[in-house]
Amino acid sequence: MRRQINHSNKSLILRIFCLGVIALSALSATAQKKKTLPTAAQPRTITVMTEPKATVWLDDVKRGTTDESGKLAVKFSLPGTRKLRVRADGFKESTQNLLPTQKGDVKIALTKTTDEAELAFQQAESQTDKQKAIELYAKAIKLRPNYAEANLGLARVLSDEGDNQGALKAIREARKARPVYAEASAVEGRIYKAEDNEVKAIAAFKRSITEGKGYQPEAHTGLALLYKDKAEGLGAEGKFDEEAANYTLAANEFTIAVKQLSGAPDAEVIYQFLGLAYEKMKKYKDAIAVYEEFLRVFPDSNEATAVRSFIVQLKKQMNGEQ
Repeated sequence: MRRQINHSNKSLILRIFCLGVIALSALSATAQKKKTLPTAAQPRTITVMTEPKATVWLDDVKRGTTDESGKLAVKFSLPGTRKLRVRADGFKESTQNLLPTQKGDVKIALTKTTDEAELAFQQAESQTDKQKAIELYAKAIKLRPNYAEANLGLARVLSDEGDNQGALKAIREARKARPVYAEASAVEGRIYKAEDNEVKAIAAFKRSITEGKGYQPEAHTGLALLYKDKAEGLGAEGKFDEEAANYTLAANEFTIAVKQLSGAPDAEVIYQFLGLAYEKMKKYKDAIAVYEEFLRVFPDSNEATAVRSFIVQLKKQMNGEQ
């Protein structure tokens, strides 16, 4: 049984997800004690009420867009105080804390903006033409030289276009305005990974996690993908012990990422990568547990039928059936 995850979702993975340092030895010990997904906090649901077609982030992870009435239901299991961020075209972005016990309706009033830099940035964020997006980010930065978010957005687009040096320069500019910037470090890790610079990529991803005080699903995902790719290469060379070790590292990082994403749309792909990593290690019970968790979290997913078939195939494989 072998399959490929739909790589059209790759851009979603790399934008996550659009967080203190966790030592690898500690991760390994945790995995040995409990290999399945960690128990999440009690799920809660809020309904964001704001402008129509506004984008909503929870802890900088995109949760979706409000409908025509300005509403979006967000379900998650993250404990403690969380950060809720809302942006709509033509309005000033708003951020507020979400208290640990807060549920139900959360009303967020947005204020119209005439700030040309912010308007250019918003246009760049929604632009599908990469070159036009680059021009708009550059315009926003020219109008506001210390615009950290615009420099980060520019870095992402330049990296997607293969201009890694330009992207790294934009990251440096973003850090001038915001020296501690977890998301910028995660993007830097992505850039170094694309250049096959493993040492710098790992350092950037770990710095991102430190800067995010332990919470940074994009960096954890980046590390997981790096270890997964390394495992595949080692397996092709017949270095099976090293392959298994790197799949273990990948599974640890994917596990942290899905927990931190807490039901966000991007987690759908991460769950599948996590399940596949366990399959590669022949830990079929763990893979089944991941796929069953996926179905509980995303029962209406377009991938649900395929994931159910994975479970059936794995159970047959465990029973020695063809």
